[in-house]
Amino acid sequence: MDISLVQASGILYWSSIVLVGLACFIIARTIFEDEDSFKASETLDESKEKLVSKKESFILKYARPFFKRYFVPVVNGMKNKKRIRDKYKRKLATAGLTSQFNPDEFYAYKLSLVIGFPILYLAINQVLEMDYPLSYAPIMGVIGFFYPDIWVNGQIERRKKDVIRNMPFIVDMLALSVEAGLDFVAAMTKVIEKAPPTALSEEFEIMIKEIKIGSSRAEALRQLAWRVDVLQVSSFTATLIAADSVGASIGPILKSLSNDMRSKRSSEVEKEGSKASTKILFPMMMFILPAVVLVLGAPVVIMFITGK
Repeated sequence: MDISLVQASGILYWSSIVLVGLACFIIARTIFEDEDSFKASETLDESKEKLVSKKESFILKYARPFFKRYFVPVVNGMKNKKRIRDKYKRKLATAGLTSQFNPDEFYAYKLSLVIGFPILYLAINQVLEMDYPLSYAPIMGVIGFFYPDIWVNGQIERRKKDVIRNMPFIVDMLALSVEAGLDFVAAMTKVIEKAPPTALSEEFEIMIKEIKIGSSRAEALRQLAWRVDVLQVSSFTATLIAADSVGASIGPILKSLSNDMRSKRSSEVEKEGSKASTKILFPMMMFILPAVVLVLGAPVVIMFITGK
């Protein structure tokens, strides 16, 4: 191996270590100036973290103390923090992560992984004595910056599917409760108590809290549609707002909505089922068909070659 290449690799490795350490030192020095304010915010957030710790991902669980301590103040001092908040506020609400993050904390999480992923890569490379190129460290930093976005998008898709799946059942229960004589808020509270824990029941619980602290029913319903960002929920909330504005009974309306949602869900299931045959065609041709041809044709080929 060329000696110059070995020396260059060593210089690159130690330069990366020095730069990472310098970045950590600068951030730590900045944060130490705000020690009192950090301790106060840490005390206020302690009870909230106990509630959400079971839902946290592995990476988030161990990165949280670091990015809250060293990166949140950096984000708070950025000039474009309003744009960051506007960008991530709805995404975090739709993903159901507002109890774990605010937009500033989420962006701080992204910044922390820009340093965290390369350090982890270098540590694994050193401890396990792997020969992965050190030039991959900056790539790991880029992956670390975009990893939270990929994770949040996955959470959004999972949550939307959960909402669509449970929507007809929840609306049915709500219609039965209203027809039994309960008002809207009491019926919604009863649904939350009886229904299994789902993303939709969590959103209804948030909506009830908003109504109890003074929001109008129409405003709480609009906030529900804004957070969930699902067509079925938007249609549900718009119908209830319209019925509430004219004073119509919502029991029959809820039944009609439930029937429509069930029929739409059945049609979606049928559509996905019809796609299954097309999706399985390529794997069959790629893997199963060659194996069948080999099993059936191999004896014939062997007989032809050997003449037996």
